[in-house]
Amino acid sequence: MIVGVAKESYPGERRVALVPAVVPNLIKAGFDIVVQAGAGLEAGYTDAQFVEKGAKILPDRAAVFGAADIVVQVLGYGANDINGQADLALLRKQQILIGFLRPLGAIDSIQQIARAGVTAFSVELVPRTTRAQSMDALSSMATISGYKAVLVAADSLPRIFPMLTTAAGTVTPSRVLIMGVGVAGLQAIATARRLGAVVSAYDLRPAVKEQVLSLGARFVELPLEAKDAQDARGYGTEQDEAFYARQRELLSRVVAESDVVITTAVVPGKKAPVLVTAEMVKGMAQGSVIFDLAAERGGNCGLTRAGETVIEHGVTIIGPINLASGVPFHASQMYAKNISAFLLYLMKDGKLQINLQDEITRETLLTQGGEVVHGRVREFFSLPALVAQ
Repeated sequence: MIVGVAKESYPGERRVALVPAVVPNLIKAGFDIVVQAGAGLEAGYTDAQFVEKGAKILPDRAAVFGAADIVVQVLGYGANDINGQADLALLRKQQILIGFLRPLGAIDSIQQIARAGVTAFSVELVPRTTRAQSMDALSSMATISGYKAVLVAADSLPRIFPMLTTAAGTVTPSRVLIMGVGVAGLQAIATARRLGAVVSAYDLRPAVKEQVLSLGARFVELPLEAKDAQDARGYGTEQDEAFYARQRELLSRVVAESDVVITTAVVPGKKAPVLVTAEMVKGMAQGSVIFDLAAERGGNCGLTRAGETVIEHGVTIIGPINLASGVPFHASQMYAKNISAFLLYLMKDGKLQINLQDEITRETLLTQGGEVVHGRVREFFSLPALVAQ
């Protein structure tokens, strides 16, 4: 069973799907690893390091796709909406594809993968259970993004984060507000605290209060109750516009008092809710920073422009795309461990097993036998239910 790693083709993508450290365990389990020449260079991993661990280097992308039974990518077609379509011609029937595929993005790309006869596993769909924790690539990349967001925001702020007592007087600490306390939000809190900021956090899920307090931040409590605040997977659920309007009203003062606001609120498959309006931005002090981690989903700030940094009303608003790629060495390391854990989980007795009775396999499998087979994805796009054979 040959696992192929091609160089990522999304513009600016510096990560690589596997790193040399995970290769020996995969080989021991019965996999052979082939890697496109230079695939790991931008993440800090050389061809020589892959070869030293037992991988084989192939000259180009076509050679990797041609040799591989399993292709592992960071951004596969669907998530890679710029260059990913070119991979369709390289994929073949019954080949296995594993990576970020954005299953709730555009149905056309998912159906094209299905029509190619590819068995595709979408890492976004890994269930958030204890058994699947080592395979949870979404959490891994959210950890990287939360960390990087604080560093970029701190660099953009015309203030320093910690309190300093100097011969020139006392410098007061910066005030940072984290909106949305998932994995990215928690890492942002921890990083901002390490840098010495005074940190507050808000989330519509009251259950996260204890986690916020344990990191030394203040939890912002509003006289507002969300209906079914989180789903079975632990994600915040979409609320109605009346809820968001009241939420914005109550948060206006907190936002105005903050030097940095980092927003992380996304709802899978939906446009990100607007938490910070243009009017709220006007109320912030000159030089303040908003870092919108939901920019790719439409943004939590009404003035965010995806992929751009803009200044509105004296406030710097940063709308990053593909932020985890900005820390490619450790992002690749974490992602590779997620992917290798998934591959080792599927390998039973020297053979790759696709057991649909198993929750992790079933919930991650996106396409098979020419069809989109994931029940939740079919329901999301209003596709008719599959008829059992």
